[in-house]
Amino acid sequence: MYTLSLLLPLFCSLKLVAGHASIWHPSMWGFNVSQETFSYDNRPVVPLAQMPFNEWWFHNHLAYPPNPGDVFELPAGQNATLQIACNKGATTYYASSEGGNIQEPNDPNNVCPGSPISEFHTTGIDDVKGCGLGIAYKSNVSEIQPADFTIFSINQTCVWNRYTNFGVPERMPSCPNGQCTCAFFWIHSTDSGGEQMYMNGFRCNVSNSNSNVPLATPKVARRCGADPANGKPNAAPGNCTYGAKQPLYWLQAEQNNMFEGYYSPPFYNSLYNFQDGAQNDIFQDSYSSIPVPGPNQTALPVLATPGTTTAPTASGGSSTTSTQTSTVSGSSSTTPSSTGSVSVTSPSATPSGATCPSTGGASPPSRRHVPVERRTPFTHKLPGMTRHSRRLNPEKRLDLWKPY
Repeated sequence: MYTLSLLLPLFCSLKLVAGHASIWHPSMWGFNVSQETFSYDNRPVVPLAQMPFNEWWFHNHLAYPPNPGDVFELPAGQNATLQIACNKGATTYYASSEGGNIQEPNDPNNVCPGSPISEFHTTGIDDVKGCGLGIAYKSNVSEIQPADFTIFSINQTCVWNRYTNFGVPERMPSCPNGQCTCAFFWIHSTDSGGEQMYMNGFRCNVSNSNSNVPLATPKVARRCGADPANGKPNAAPGNCTYGAKQPLYWLQAEQNNMFEGYYSPPFYNSLYNFQDGAQNDIFQDSYSSIPVPGPNQTALPVLATPGTTTAPTASGGSSTTSTQTSTVSGSSSTTPSSTGSVSVTSPSATPSGATCPSTGGASPPSRRHVPVERRTPFTHKLPGMTRHSRRLNPEKRLDLWKPY
C-alpha cells in the first residue's frame, strides 16, 4: 500500500500530459474542459469509441460553448492553420492548461512534447492517415445533425505537426450572419493503439468569400482506393463518392454511417476519395453528371468546368493525367488503364501548358525516426488475430463494395 500511494500521483500526472490529440482554439466547444469536469475523463483529446450518440456527438461538450466572440476564421482560397496537440499546454494557449507551458522550444511543431509518437497513434510519418475539417452552414448548434456536416478540407499528414494547415476552397460561400459551425475529425492508423475516432466542434466563419453557390448535399463516402489489406490491390474509381461528402462516423454505439470492421477503419485520405487539401468539388454546380457509383462502374463523373476527374490510383494516391479529365477535391489524378477504369472527356480541354502544383516537401525532422525494434504495432500483438480479422465485415458494409 505504501508503494502504491507513492506511485499513484506520478501515474496521474503522466496520464494528464500524454496520450491522443485534439485541435486547440478558443472557438472550440469544451476548450476549458478538464479531467475533473465530467464524471469520466472527457478532455478534448480523449478518443471516442462505442459511445451513445449524446456522448460522442461534439464530444459531449455542447454544454461548454466558446465565448460569443471566439470564432475561427476560414479565409476562402487560403490556408487556415490550427494547432493540434496531446495537451493544451503544448500550444500557445497553455495559460489555461492545468499543467502550464510544456511546449518544446527546440521543436515547436512537436505534437506531444516529452512523449513517444505512439501517443498520437502512429509509428512514423508514413503511418499517419489524415484528418479533415467539416462545416455546417448553421449557427445554432442544437439544429445540426450528423448529415449536415460537409468535409471541406483534408490534411493527409495529420496529426504529424502541431501547426497544421487546412486549405479552404476558394468558392466557399459566406456564413449566415457571419457564423457557421465546424468540426475536426480524425481516425488513426491501426498500427499503434486501440481503434477509435475523434471529433471536436468549433465556431467558424468564412472570410474573403466571392461566391454564393451553396454546398451540395453531402453523401456518405465509399471505400474505393487501393486496399491491399482487404484483398483490393487496385483502386476502384467507379466506386468512389464524388463531390460533397459527410464525415466518417465510425465505431460508436449508435448513429454510425461507416460500418467497417474494427481493424479496417475508414480514413480521411485517398482510400475514401478524400484528396489532400481543399475539397474544391463540393458545390452544387461542381459536376454536370455523376454516375451511380459501384465497384464495376466504368463511367466517371464529369465536372461542369474543364479539368480532370480525380480518382484513386492503384497505390491509393493520385497522379496527373491528360487534359481530357477533370480536377476534383483539390488535386488531380490519372485513372490508369491497368485498373480497368475509363477516362471521361470534359466539356473542353485544360489550357495547354497547365500544370499541377507539386505536393512534395522537405523530409520530416529526424527526431521522429523510430527504429523498427522500438515500434509497438498494436495489431501485431493481439493474440489470435488473423489476416481475416482485418477485412471488412461483409454483413455491415452497406454494400459499399457491391454494385447497386
